[in-house]
Amino acid sequence: MSELSIGEVARRTGVKPSALRYYEQEGLLPRAARTGGRRRYGERDVRMVELLRFAQQAGFTLDEIKKLFHRFDAKAPLGARWRLLAQSKLRELDELQARIVQMRRAIEQGLACGCMRIEECTLARAVGNARAPTRARHRAERGPA
Repeated sequence: MSELSIGEVARRTGVKPSALRYYEQEGLLPRAARTGGRRRYGERDVRMVELLRFAQQAGFTLDEIKKLFHRFDAKAPLGARWRLLAQSKLRELDELQARIVQMRRAIEQGLACGCMRIEECTLARAVGNARAPTRARHRAERGPA
């Protein structure tokens, strides 16, 4: 086993030593072996940090990454655990994307409403409705300009 210092792992992975210590403390990474009181890492540890960074860049939370590494069905190979988490994350992203489309639509309607005063705008009253008002209905509710 190659013995790397925390600084060497930090340089190779782009992760600060304090983050490596935090990941170990939180159980994301296994407790590093110690030699003379100093943490020592092997190539497998480097790969785990690289995988952790990849998962973070893909939008996974630290709790989700911990599940990937350790928690659910540890008998399942890492690839199978990855597929389960990745499929779940894709569903989450689809829901987020739909929400973003709704938010964009609401903002665009607000910009296009043409109300002279915000107090007279009917868009805010429409929030409780199941569907957002169309421009034509909004203008009709607002009355003549």
